[in-house]
Amino acid sequence: MNLESIISERIFTNCLMNASGVKCMTFDELEVLGASESGTFITKSCTLQPREGNPSPRYIDLKLGSINSMGLPNLGFDFYLDYVLNENNRNNKNVFFSLAGLSLEENMEMLKQIQNLDFKGLVELNLSCPNIPGKPQTAYDFDRTQVVLEEVFSLYKKPLGVKLPPYFDMVHFEMMAEILNKFPLKFVTCINSIGNALFIEDETVVIKPKGGFGGIGGAYVKPTALANVRMFYKLLRNDIAIIGCGGVENGRDVFEHLLCGASMVQVGTQLMKEGTDAFQRLILELKEIMQTKGYNNIEDFRGKLKEL
Repeated sequence: MNLESIISERIFTNCLMNASGVKCMTFDELEVLGASESGTFITKSCTLQPREGNPSPRYIDLKLGSINSMGLPNLGFDFYLDYVLNENNRNNKNVFFSLAGLSLEENMEMLKQIQNLDFKGLVELNLSCPNIPGKPQTAYDFDRTQVVLEEVFSLYKKPLGVKLPPYFDMVHFEMMAEILNKFPLKFVTCINSIGNALFIEDETVVIKPKGGFGGIGGAYVKPTALANVRMFYKLLRNDIAIIGCGGVENGRDVFEHLLCGASMVQVGTQLMKEGTDAFQRLILELKEIMQTKGYNNIEDFRGKLKEL
């Protein structure tokens, strides 16, 4: 049974990977991901300089998912750049390199360095983190997204995709898709966590930053994640792959992301809870579903969600 998937002419042995931010910040975490059963992996979204992030507690597991306000903790661009360049020479997983600069200028500086070096993987530009004080996330500002992508592709010529926040309005899907279709993107990752949720235990919030407000993930967000995967699969050019993320706890969840049109599926909250053993379990559960339905490979059903 074949679980291979292809993005930007790169073949992945299976469709599973981590979500950026989960088990991928330190050298040891990245090494564990590289040795896991995942088809590939992605680095922590990085900024030009290292960041400690928000004060703890900043991540809490919940019954149906998780809530976090991490504040982009990372070891800095130079650390992850060195790591992914070394991966070029010793690993066949076609690693993804995630960037989340605090300004357009910072992102352009990082992209310029990658452009001039022998990086063979794919860059994920995170447009779902705030980068201008007092302004919305880049991908919620449609005019700003257009400007950012014009600047990015005036310089960067290697395979690149973007990570998006969740959208909830049909008009917003259409507006963002119209912008994305103008550029030579290789993939779109959706969704990031649903922002500014609040979880209470007894009479107290459970995380410290922002008065307890944080991004919600896990089973709470799966219906929203599937809707975003489906709409962008239908609205974007056929050559722009979709990477689905949100609410993946079991093989059925992976199957549904693929059914909606995803080419790869990221695992976030469940990876935090279970560790990289989750990949092997999810692969086995997905294969069982495919066998029951008579599917021999992902392309037998990918994107073929039935509508009434």
